[in-house]
Amino acid sequence: MAGHSKWANIKHRKAGQDAKRGKVFTKIIRELTVASKLGGGNVADNPRLRAIVDKALSANMTRDTIDRAIARGAGASENENLEELTYEGYGPGGVAILCETLTDNKNRTVAEVRHGFSKFGCSMGTSGSVAYLFERTGIISFPGNVSEEEIMDHALNAGAHDILGAENGGIDVMTSLENFGAVQDALKAAGIISVSAEMTMLASTEIDINLKDAEKLLDLIDHLEELDDVQNVFSNANISAEIIAKLQ
Repeated sequence: MAGHSKWANIKHRKAGQDAKRGKVFTKIIRELTVASKLGGGNVADNPRLRAIVDKALSANMTRDTIDRAIARGAGASENENLEELTYEGYGPGGVAILCETLTDNKNRTVAEVRHGFSKFGCSMGTSGSVAYLFERTGIISFPGNVSEEEIMDHALNAGAHDILGAENGGIDVMTSLENFGAVQDALKAAGIISVSAEMTMLASTEIDINLKDAEKLLDLIDHLEELDDVQNVFSNANISAEIIAKLQ
């Protein structure tokens, strides 16, 4: 394995985050609808839709709910006219932030996102100011008791581009969006079951931040994620295990 995966450290945050299931489901349904509208409702032919379906299943969304959202996006001309917009900015300690949105009112969304940045003493950047630091990446995670050699053999042959040791002792398989489904299928066919699989935006470089900045950053991310139009928020902050423990 090459290197060490820290991608999940931003997820280990304040207690109660997982309680927002209703809002999470609403956001996933919108993602399913837009992905099927843009790329069709056949999961096998639409890598983006496949990744979102996996995300929905990981969140314990029922198949019926998933299928209805896909059918709505793929079949109806009466869909709400949702536009995908990404906002970029700078958080505490100079960390880069990407904020992905789906909206039917651009003016409302940009005003809400800008207010969130300014509320926490942060600033929005111009288009392209930080996006170059991030790459869309599929991450399939396995527990530490799974054979590293077996994972590597099947994952790399199916198109994965890296295998990393995770902070929790497990193994993370990194893949492009296009190969995400193929790698998952190959590992499942080999009887190697993942504990999670999702698409994220990984930063090429990370910035270490102190306790005060970490607390402010997480408050900003929480605020942005509460906005109805915001789908995902990513940053290149590296929060140490010691600081995470204090925040919890």
